[in-house]
Amino acid sequence: MWFKLAVVALVFLSASCSAKQTDPKVQVYSRNPGEYGKANVLICYVSGFHPPDITIELLKNGMEIPESKQTDLAFEQGWQFHLTKFVEFKPQPGEEYTCRVRHMSNEKLYSWEPDM
Repeated sequence: MWFKLAVVALVFLSASCSAKQTDPKVQVYSRNPGEYGKANVLICYVSGFHPPDITIELLKNGMEIPESKQTDLAFEQGWQFHLTKFVEFKPQPGEEYTCRVRHMSNEKLYSWEPDM
């Protein structure tokens, strides 16, 4: 049994080491069209990245939004990963919503553009 586990671990390590570093693709959107004062869900979908060393934060006016939830890390063909982070929110005029993504040593902000 331990031999099978060791072989699986070596295959996984070999495959992930042979994959090159790939920067994430980021999409920030809301479940429903943005309307001021109406409950909605802010979503940050991050895909196509490798290695899986990543941090995603949803921000309101530069401050992290509490109670955000994140899906489990999943991978696609070619050992590229994807994650989704989301939170309920009620946008108001003058508020700025962003998704901060840190991948390896790079950090970028992505803004939510309301449909208003």
